[in-house]
Amino acid sequence: MLGSRQHRPGQKEAQQAGQEGQFCPGKSHRCLHCTQCDKMFTCPASLKIHHRIHTGEKPYSCDQCGKAFTQKGNLIIHQQIHTGEKPYSCDHCMKPFRSLKDLKIHERIHTGEKPYSCDQCGKAFTTSGQLKSHQFTHSGEKPHSCDQCGAAFSWPKDLRTHKRIHTGEKPYSCDQCGISFTTIGHLRTHQRIHTGEKPYGCDQCGKAFITSSQLKLHKRSHTGEKPYSCYMCSKTFVNSNLLKHHQRVHTGEKPYWCDQCGKTFSSSRQLQLHERSHTGERPYWCEHCTRVFTTSGALRVHKRLHTGEKPYSCDQCGKAFAQKANLMKHVRIHTGEKPYSCNQCTAVFTTSGSLKIHKRRHTGEKPYGCDQCGKTFSVLSSLKAHLPIHTGDKAYSCDQCGKAFSRKDNLRTHQRVHTGEKPYGCGQCGKAFSSSKDLRTHQRIHTGERPYSCEQCGKSFTTSGHLKVHQRVHNKQKL
Repeated sequence: MLGSRQHRPGQKEAQQAGQEGQFCPGKSHRCLHCTQCDKMFTCPASLKIHHRIHTGEKPYSCDQCGKAFTQKGNLIIHQQIHTGEKPYSCDHCMKPFRSLKDLKIHERIHTGEKPYSCDQCGKAFTTSGQLKSHQFTHSGEKPHSCDQCGAAFSWPKDLRTHKRIHTGEKPYSCDQCGISFTTIGHLRTHQRIHTGEKPYGCDQCGKAFITSSQLKLHKRSHTGEKPYSCYMCSKTFVNSNLLKHHQRVHTGEKPYWCDQCGKTFSSSRQLQLHERSHTGERPYWCEHCTRVFTTSGALRVHKRLHTGEKPYSCDQCGKAFAQKANLMKHVRIHTGEKPYSCNQCTAVFTTSGSLKIHKRRHTGEKPYGCDQCGKTFSVLSSLKAHLPIHTGDKAYSCDQCGKAFSRKDNLRTHQRVHTGEKPYGCGQCGKAFSSSKDLRTHQRIHTGERPYSCEQCGKSFTTSGHLKVHQRVHNKQKL
């Protein structure tokens, strides 16, 4: 029929949603533009799909979970969650993906491509979504707020995720261990624990990490960067969490408490470790000797007994240690630093453990007793040194003179007689000694400390040997 015109599918609806009248930029044909937001389209079908953003219409729904979508293509991609199908794989690392779009975004990790940049600060991003989220940091706009606590967000999805804090909803669960999460991103990160995948590698040392944030923090170990500083003491930290935990030292805040014994802690991690003292849980075990530990860090340090690894060495004398804390204690021998002081006699010590042992001199406490003769000792090492008196065991002998010892550390000290080594130097006069015990005795010349006193006349001495010699004076007087 003359004058009649056939409409393409969706054209009528598109014309209702938009109007034709101006040319597309750089094109010779006219465009349809949305009457609600002025976005322009060349195809009526594209305008129709776009218009669903304004109407909220989602005509395509999943027959398994009921989730609805504005486009059929998005429904098809979603259904692969249920089927497990991932038809697209990365040529670099073989990681599979549900959609070609996700694969292309992933490949930018390998190529380093960041095509979306902020026109205000120049920072670049791999996806347009990341750029949009970033731009809110400049505008400060947060139009979506929580009706329960008032927290505001830039994006509706961030608000939805936040609300799960109040509802306790954790819709994403791991199919291997059952742990649930509030976001799919947290689930994906968690699943790498099971798969062992560590896609983020350091270009300086090769160490790999599960998340990009872990890599970013690690890189600061190379650069020495510590961008977070405490306003009270100026101490600096590599991340904001460490700073937050540190500030509780000043405030005394301990917001985490044990519901079994009421003890409080400054961090959730400390509470978690403490709770294992009630449950007896020790999830980390050594494959060499089957010993079990409450933390992975304790297991890691223990394994060095088997491997002999001592990664922390003193830059003054070269002595190596399995733990950083032991190195820090050792360094005080060279610096002379003694931060722990006795509140009864002014004696000072390099470690809190030494101070604790020293205080037993004042209290008379001797918690370690020999089960053969009943003799008691203030330190466990003294009891161990005493036990060979009963057994006669001297398992450690000098390969130069044959002299035997019941303890390995006594053998090491003895061998310095042959080598002439004197690793312990006085920080005040420079005099060197073969053992830390001799150094401590010497330092009393400078401090004036005389910890051994005669109970008969009150005279005091720098060593127990001098006290014993003195006591003979009283014994002769009795005779």
